[in-house]
Amino acid sequence: MTATTVEPSETPSEPAALRAARDAMARAVDHLLARQDPAGWWKGDLETNVTMDAEDLMLRQFLGIQDRETFDAAARHIRSQQRPDGTWATFHGGPPELSATIEAYAALRLAGDEPDAPHMAACSAWVRDRGGVARSRVFTRVWLALFGWWKWEDLPELPPELIYLPPWVPLNIYDFGCWARQTIVPLTIVSAKRPVRPAPFALDELHTDPRRPDPPRADAPVTTWEGAFQRLDRLMHAYRKVAFRPLRRAAIRTAGRWIIERQENDGCWGGIQPPAVYSVIALHLLGYDLRHPVLRAGLESLDRFTVRRPDGSRMVEACQSPVWDTCLATIALADAGLEPDHPALVRAAEWMLGEQITRPGDWAVRRPNLPPGGWAFEFHNDNYPDIDDTAEVVLALRRVDHPDPERVEEAIRRGVRWNLGMQSRNGAWGAFDVDNTSPFPNRLPFCDFGEVIDPPSADVTAHVVEMLAWEGRARDPRTRRGVAWLLAEQEADGSWFGRWGTNYVYGTGSVVPALVAAGLPASHPAVRRAVSWLERVQNDDGGWGEDQRSYDDPAGWRGRGASTASQTAWALLALLSAGERESEPVERAVSWLARTQTEDGTWDEPQFTGTGFPWDFSINYHLYRHVFPVTALGRFVHGEPDMTRSRRP
Repeated sequence: MTATTVEPSETPSEPAALRAARDAMARAVDHLLARQDPAGWWKGDLETNVTMDAEDLMLRQFLGIQDRETFDAAARHIRSQQRPDGTWATFHGGPPELSATIEAYAALRLAGDEPDAPHMAACSAWVRDRGGVARSRVFTRVWLALFGWWKWEDLPELPPELIYLPPWVPLNIYDFGCWARQTIVPLTIVSAKRPVRPAPFALDELHTDPRRPDPPRADAPVTTWEGAFQRLDRLMHAYRKVAFRPLRRAAIRTAGRWIIERQENDGCWGGIQPPAVYSVIALHLLGYDLRHPVLRAGLESLDRFTVRRPDGSRMVEACQSPVWDTCLATIALADAGLEPDHPALVRAAEWMLGEQITRPGDWAVRRPNLPPGGWAFEFHNDNYPDIDDTAEVVLALRRVDHPDPERVEEAIRRGVRWNLGMQSRNGAWGAFDVDNTSPFPNRLPFCDFGEVIDPPSADVTAHVVEMLAWEGRARDPRTRRGVAWLLAEQEADGSWFGRWGTNYVYGTGSVVPALVAAGLPASHPAVRRAVSWLERVQNDDGGWGEDQRSYDDPAGWRGRGASTASQTAWALLALLSAGERESEPVERAVSWLARTQTEDGTWDEPQFTGTGFPWDFSINYHLYRHVFPVTALGRFVHGEPDMTRSRRP
């Protein structure tokens, strides 16, 4: 690996904060360069919660492909995440969560843990005290139904005929966010087939009353949305009994074709675990043998989501983030002072260029005439490029002197055109689709597992606005509409909500640099309110932190939590762009980063600062703790990057 050209400070007379920043930055750059794959990409572990591991074991049990080594390694990881009270949380330091605890318990039973073992007895007692399986989310009960631990008739109905609803009809599959769409289509097959592969034991200990595991509950009033959809679900159960069988069989076949058509070259679906596991189950129920190329590739893709730990445990990633990690690492290294033609940056740019998606995907249902040109998050996900990655890849490519500049310009042109074409009606941008804002999917009884639509968000919109400003489009009417939307979305306290990162610190750290890049002066009232809010929520140690609980309880947790490297860097990026480089809060933050850096040049960060679904699904991106501090320290040392340096006329 080529050594860094970023040198530690050799000027003892310079301010202490600047000297500390230079030294920390140099160590961090070396660490990041050493982590680059020879092919040019970076990828940190993507840690979520033990439901990924539990569902992997249940999938293997259902398919009959158990092996002792895999079950033992997964069980070792699941046990390592158990809280002292016998439960499991969905993020580091978080409260116990019922569904995750039930799934972990079931997986450990499959792995051989006895129900009377102390760690298992404590778990089942807690579950019963919280209402048992009946109070868990629908997806948990679906997994239990596969083994006869729950009755299919006691689950919400999901008819496969949904596949035939045209895009203009409410509750058609394109009303759902892409992650939910890819999950729901295979689940319509599973729901129609209602398979049961009896497990070798019962789970009566997880019910408050095993004789009546699903005690009746009163419906919500018919005048409420909840009550209306509860009654709609009863109609769907009644429809199941009278459904026209040829139509149902045709719908199941159509859903099966839809799934197969969306399998990626690596065998996965959407590059994420939930659609992949349900697609494998659905196709297996349709008669596909496990040796069939489609299923064999699907199972092999799930194996690639596993991370082996030194202690012999096995963690399953919900997803992998190489494009996201690579563009963020490229930006970080460039802003830290690497020369634009540094071999590491050129390799990264070359790899990113090869990842651009040049064929239509599901986004084209709403934008049929828009030429493709986006980037996805994962190694393989051509059906679902995303707007956020595309914006950040363009920002990364602009920082590199590639030996084929015309190729770079063409890639950037396609990416910018695609991002502009994906602007929603309100002037903002969602992550994957245009105007994916239907109010109905979230109200379905089946959809209690997190966010199932993809409305525009401040963080994604900010990244697009920042990219457009770098491309010389700050005065473009579409950019101005994005800016206007961001200004209207600012919270009363000066912060912005963070959809894909935790939370108001991430949103604010994304929006302020974008507004300044788009031409708002640092003196603008919105920028000053944001600066004031960040200064108010800075921790006494000089860092920033925000707990995932800010999604569930913003009044109590907004901007509050133990200091983390990534969140401190987000706040720093906002303050630096707002002209606060010489301020005391900035110096304290830089000092915190320098003081908490580990000997090998990175930072420890067990906290989850990424977001899949706000509150419901939290993520620890293991590279966040590194790339964002490098970016922030680089901008503190070298100043804000020059937006005009590499832009071609």
